[in-house]
Amino acid sequence: MTVVTRFAPSPTGSLHIGGARTALFNWLYARGRGGKFLLRIEDTDRARSSDENTQAILDGLTWLGLDWDGEPESQFARADRHAKVANALLEAGKAYKCFSTPEEIEAFREKAREEKTSTLFRSPWRDADESTYPDAPFVIRIKAPREGATTLQDEVQGNVTWKNEQLDDMILLRSDGTPVYMLAVVIDDHDMGVTHVIRGDDHLANAFRQNLIYDAMGWDKPTLAHIPLIFGPDGKKLSKRHGATGAAEYQKLGYPAAGMRNYLARLGWSHGDDEFFTDAQAKEWFDLDGIGKSPARFDFKKLENICGQHIAAADDAALLHEIQAFLAAKDAAPLTDTQNDGLLKAMYCLKDRAKTFGQIIDNAHFFLNFCTLDQDEKSEKMLDPVSRSILSELTPQLQTVSWDRKTLEGLVAALAEAHGTKLGKLAGPLRAALAGRSVSPSVFDMMLVIGRDETIARLEEASA
Repeated sequence: MTVVTRFAPSPTGSLHIGGARTALFNWLYARGRGGKFLLRIEDTDRARSSDENTQAILDGLTWLGLDWDGEPESQFARADRHAKVANALLEAGKAYKCFSTPEEIEAFREKAREEKTSTLFRSPWRDADESTYPDAPFVIRIKAPREGATTLQDEVQGNVTWKNEQLDDMILLRSDGTPVYMLAVVIDDHDMGVTHVIRGDDHLANAFRQNLIYDAMGWDKPTLAHIPLIFGPDGKKLSKRHGATGAAEYQKLGYPAAGMRNYLARLGWSHGDDEFFTDAQAKEWFDLDGIGKSPARFDFKKLENICGQHIAAADDAALLHEIQAFLAAKDAAPLTDTQNDGLLKAMYCLKDRAKTFGQIIDNAHFFLNFCTLDQDEKSEKMLDPVSRSILSELTPQLQTVSWDRKTLEGLVAALAEAHGTKLGKLAGPLRAALAGRSVSPSVFDMMLVIGRDETIARLEEASA
């Protein structure tokens, strides 16, 4: 059997980070088994769906590197197919026409509340003779069992049982002939050949209602896996009060896609004690039995730690490409060819301590801003008269030495010793002169990156 998973977002908003994790789990499960990962846009809510939101979802998945097979399916475009199935169930006697008006249904529920009985609507039209049908609008409802219980096997939640008396005769087609979401989901999953439905556990109750359609149609049922939701650090459902919630926001914050995939995979799933892993390892290791039942808590410090490890391990050219995309996502000015070349050259001394692309750009200030190297307050204090005097002695010595790290370190160390101080003491003002900041990459890395002429020019300006 070929494994087929799907991600089915609603384009009523951008890609939420919880949806991104659901997509990732489906992607990992399919890709790790040589299967297919399909994308379906559940755009039946025409009032709230938009092309802009659909594109935002596609962009978010693309940024995360979650490629899908084939073209995205539009659920709304399949409305005729959904209606056809509903009418087939009607003809087979497994569904019926219900002429109850909204007012009658509300009156039923109001009475039930007063009598403290179940408000689950029981239609008087379920077993009515066709001869009694009025010439009036109607909906099509499925005939749900009213006795016994239904047990569904879930790969995460285990066996879950629901009393059938708690199931209503769900509407399949509205009075205007449009299908409801519950019907459309089942038909689309069946027609797309979905073998595994991996989704949030807020859909668990829906599974019992959707099961009615599978049973009525006699269709094979997919394997179910309902995964816990993501909570914030305070144990409450992740929301904007905890920080960024959309995938696009994390791109703009400068997190690498590989780090996000790694971190999101670990939110609710584990493989022993492994925290840092590659895509290849995740595809090999990921399985449904590694998903826990409890909600995962989003931890920004852990996210940054994982992302830092991925930045440090990444190929320099690939990092440059991602940084360019990061700047574009922020609507920032693109780097010039000279800045791109410099950034690639300096990547070795920038990426090891960075946790985001923004930090790389910030630490690259010493060469990205050649013409605007203003001193910050701390670095300006380091350039006192004594320090300036020592730096002025260094400048002529740099004119002819070999431009390699060992030679430069030896030269500066000798100068420090001649003035009765240590290399570390001289590194502060040297850093201030070269970067205009008190925190930067190694002074010798900066000298190698910007070159002899620019190094001398900065020292001359600082010691003047």
